[in-house]
Amino acid sequence: MATPKKRKPSLAVFKFASCDGCQLSLLDCEDAVLAVADAVEIAYFVEARRQALAGPYDVTLVEGSVTTEEEVERIKEVRRQSGLLVTIGACATSGGIQALRNWADVGEFTRTVYASPEYIHTLDRSRPISDFVPVDFELRGCPISKQQLVDLVTSLLIGRKPSVPEHAVCNECKRQGTVCVMVAEGVPCLGPATQAGCGAICPAYNRGCYGCFGPMDLSNPAALGARFIAMGQTARDVSRAFRGFNGYSAVFRAASEQFEKDAIPS
Repeated sequence: MATPKKRKPSLAVFKFASCDGCQLSLLDCEDAVLAVADAVEIAYFVEARRQALAGPYDVTLVEGSVTTEEEVERIKEVRRQSGLLVTIGACATSGGIQALRNWADVGEFTRTVYASPEYIHTLDRSRPISDFVPVDFELRGCPISKQQLVDLVTSLLIGRKPSVPEHAVCNECKRQGTVCVMVAEGVPCLGPATQAGCGAICPAYNRGCYGCFGPMDLSNPAALGARFIAMGQTARDVSRAFRGFNGYSAVFRAASEQFEKDAIPS
């Protein structure tokens, strides 16, 4: 008697407002993707497979932020169809670079950019997925780390809790022997407040960290911003430094708004 074939867990990948970079990071895993494809049923992944299988899905990866009313309803349906829902990348976890609109008048932007702005229907803010539905795990980065992504999928397949670094980018610099650009060169660097994961790429090329992986737990952006000002930066400069790829994450948002207030003459 033949042994019944074991059902593979199903994996779905959905995109919201984003550049597709985090989905491409998954495809760029190359050999690891083949191993993943052999272990799971890739049920929905527009970038990788033409055929789309109906849910429910065991694991769903979501890239991108929510910026329209249609996306609000779509992410709720994705949540209903998903066993585990994981957000990947800065857009999905904190609103992304498009969250710069959150401090401005989006109506003014559409009137400036589009010839027929009356056809543009968008929310006034770009918001992370977790603002609308429960999220089981977040994988940060702009884009995400390929190594962390493979570890995440592998962990979910074997029933182990995924792990990501909880330390700062500074630790990665130290381990790699990279000279501190802030101490040695006087270059403002968000590394002390940013979660590791990128491999400290920017300091290795003598540039300050841009905070692509978002705020580290227990970070102290107020103290870091005060250090930037002592180095000659203005409060406005500091506000803009925190208002980058993850500027709408709670910690960086609070820091950027506080330094913006400090920049306004009383």
